[in-house]
Amino acid sequence: MQKKGIAHLPLHGGHPPSWLFTRMIKLAGVISQATIEEYGTDEFLNRISNPFYFQALSCVLGFDWHSSGTTTTTCAALKSALLGGNQGVLVLGGKGKHSRKTPQEIEEALDVFTIHSSQGEKLILSSKLTAKIDNSCIQDGYQLYQHSFFLNENGNWAVVQQGMNQKNNYARRYHWLGSLVEDYLEEPHSAISCDQKELETLDMTSKFSKNTRDISVDLICDGPRHLQKYFKNKNSQSLLTDFTIPPKKLDMPAHHPVLDMDLSSKDFEVLEKAWQIQPENYEELIMLQGMGPKKIRALALISDLIYGEPASWEDPVKYSFTHGGKDGFPYPVDKKTYDNSIQTLQDALDNSKLDSKIRLNALKRLDDFLKVN
Repeated sequence: MQKKGIAHLPLHGGHPPSWLFTRMIKLAGVISQATIEEYGTDEFLNRISNPFYFQALSCVLGFDWHSSGTTTTTCAALKSALLGGNQGVLVLGGKGKHSRKTPQEIEEALDVFTIHSSQGEKLILSSKLTAKIDNSCIQDGYQLYQHSFFLNENGNWAVVQQGMNQKNNYARRYHWLGSLVEDYLEEPHSAISCDQKELETLDMTSKFSKNTRDISVDLICDGPRHLQKYFKNKNSQSLLTDFTIPPKKLDMPAHHPVLDMDLSSKDFEVLEKAWQIQPENYEELIMLQGMGPKKIRALALISDLIYGEPASWEDPVKYSFTHGGKDGFPYPVDKKTYDNSIQTLQDALDNSKLDSKIRLNALKRLDDFLKVN
């Protein structure tokens, strides 16, 4: 079983130099080809969804061993290396504005892999759900800015996405493997690792949040107007500052909000529209337009207040180099060795006269070859 966690990485500025990124694309291509030829595209997705393998791959490609750039640059290199789908895998989406093109790129990929349009709709929903869940249902303080959707010829998928926390200058990486997702809303991540836990994280994907998810749907379907009394209004302050306790006297306010947040009239319009739609389950609820982190959090708090069903507030967070690193750590990239690795792998793959067993043994000897040279 894979280890679960979320890759937690410091933010580093800058971009990889062109001479390095060009080599990263080539090496990513031959490593992917070797993996796919020996183990298939499903196993390739399985490995990409493992944060430890992904981190190791980034280091082999020569990028920073612990920076946020391992995600954006490695995914970009893989997208370029696998462009066209000739190896049976496509990398869709990307960083920033490119992430928003994922649904369109999925539709285009259907023709490349001859995947039926009905399955395409499910793939697009998977892309949207993974982003929505990591941005809104897991409220750990990290805003998503990277979404890479790995799709293979069988219609199977994996997701690698990353969020940024402005307060601590760290990035957090989320991994998904479609074949392991039985329920998008109950501990769906395929693999997670982290070196730091947040003290308070609303995790609506935890199995301990199941009752809260169900109650959230009921609260909306019953009509949101009766929920207003639980929030602050413009004439009141928080519970902690809305009363005083002088000696021998206790003054209580006429209105005592208990939730340290406010929902605007526009926010309540979103809840009203949700009530009109009458969502059947939590997945349908969170995918409604405008149903963002604030409203998801509010419903969770009210669930605890009224019904005594608290959500999980525990953070769900649970290598080494081959060719050196971009910033010279642990040592500068050796261009000659890097190019030699690419050529050695490519020669092994291109030599069709060798049967698969001999070719695999040749690839396994690559490590000894690099140590000698």
